[in-house]
Formats: sequence, structure tokens, C-alpha cells
Amino acid sequence: MDYTTPSQAYDLEQPRYFGAPVHPSHAPGLIYSLHRRHERGASETRTSASGFVYMAEHSGTHIDALCHQAEDMHLYGGQEVNLQVQTSAGFTALGVETIPPLIKRGVLLDVARYREVKRIEAGNPIARGDLEASARVEGIAMGEGDVVLVRTGNGAIWHNSTEYLRGGGMSGEASSWLASLDVSVVGADNMAWDEVGVVDPDLKVSLPGHLILLVQHGIYIIENLNLEELARDRCYEFTFIALPLKIQGATGSPVRPVAVAPRG
Repeated sequence: MDYTTPSQAYDLEQPRYFGAPVHPSHAPGLIYSLHRRHERGASETRTSASGFVYMAEHSGTHIDALCHQAEDMHLYGGQEVNLQVQTSAGFTALGVETIPPLIKRGVLLDVARYREVKRIEAGNPIARGDLEASARVEGIAMGEGDVVLVRTGNGAIWHNSTEYLRGGGMSGEASSWLASLDVSVVGADNMAWDEVGVVDPDLKVSLPGHLILLVQHGIYIIENLNLEELARDRCYEFTFIALPLKIQGATGSPVRPVAVAPRG
């Protein structure tokens, strides 16, 4: 890496707070409260403050571990879900601590710009053709090991929880196409990568991308990204960096991803 070349870092995490958008199954998402406070009358001039964080793994900007989803009670690689694997203290296989630091080539597919809309709403899922056309317009090629981020435009309304939860997502065929390219990670600026509440006509399941990507292909999913600055600067290729927390046996982890690209 050439450290003499000026670069621009893009923060891809959405702010975390109580009341932020969260999938109903993971509510309330995040609660933070002060445990110790700075107060007058202490025995010395130095005082301290600290707090407690109560947070669902799958709230805010986060990555899904491979143990997050199963098909017919089997995880990625055919790992059976049994009492030895799924315990009260978490998973003994494919937990989030097994995800390595992610430092990879990243690409942005700005589907909202391609469709010429502010944001993709529910009822019009992003298809394979949308991804292919976005890549063609941007002059971007994708391949093995890449991180592919898809902009729906919903990240711009993160502070409007009601409308954010109405955002659209990927169709099953879009996820299958990305899996066929052998990418390593996908992500989007919506609640669940897939469109929430839609049952795939072929697989007969909701959240088909979760089944296709996590269970069938071992591809990680990052949700609730902020891709607005990348899109504003039309930064379609970059170095992607994300470091999941090593929470033993957890099904997901909060992340603060960044994209680093040459300035100008």
C-alpha cells in the first residue's frame, strides 16, 4: 500500500441510538444508560463516567455470522444444528468470532441512481438485471472475494424509522447471481438485504438472500449501511475495511465499516 497517496475515507456506519430503525424481531435494538456519573463532592478532583450498552446483535450497521440462518436445521457446510452446536451461551460453530478482519476490494452498485429514483421502495425488488446494469453503467467488474455494496437510497432516511422499514431490497435471483460470482461479502443500506415480508416464489421462503448467501454459499451479509457519501462522490471502487467484534458464539456483530479510495 502506498501511504504517500492522498486518500479519502468514507464512514459507512449509521449512528446508533434508542429509537433507530430495527427489525421487529430484534427490538428494541439499543439501550444505553449511564452507570456512573461525574458528580460534585468526590474525594478527589478526578471524576469518571461510564455506562451500560444493551444491544441486539442485529441492530444498526451489523454483519451476519454464518450461524445466523439455517436450512432444514443445517448451517453452511452441512453443519447440523444440534444441542452441541446451538447452546444457551451461543454457537460452538460458525459464530461471529470466526469472521476474519475484512480488508478487501469493494464495489458500489448504485441501483437507486440507475433507476433514477431517490430510493427503492417495497414492492419493486432489485433484480439481477438492476445489478448488472448498474455495474455496466459504472464500468465496474466484480469477481471472487470482492465486497459488493448495493445502494437502495434508503440510508438517506435512517432517522425516519417508519419509512426506512418500508424500504425495498434484493430479489432471490439477485442474491443468486452475486453468489455465482464468488463474492465474499454483500451489503446494503436497508434493513435486511432482502425485501422484508416477501416470500420467494421459487424457494418458498422469506429472506431468500439470507438462505442463498449465508447457508448455501457462506457469504456474509452487512445491513443498515450508510452509502450516501460514496454515491455522492460516485466512488464505485475502493478498499473496504470492517472488523467484526469477537463475541464468542454470537450470530452477528455491530461493525463500523469504512471505504478508502484515492482522493480526487
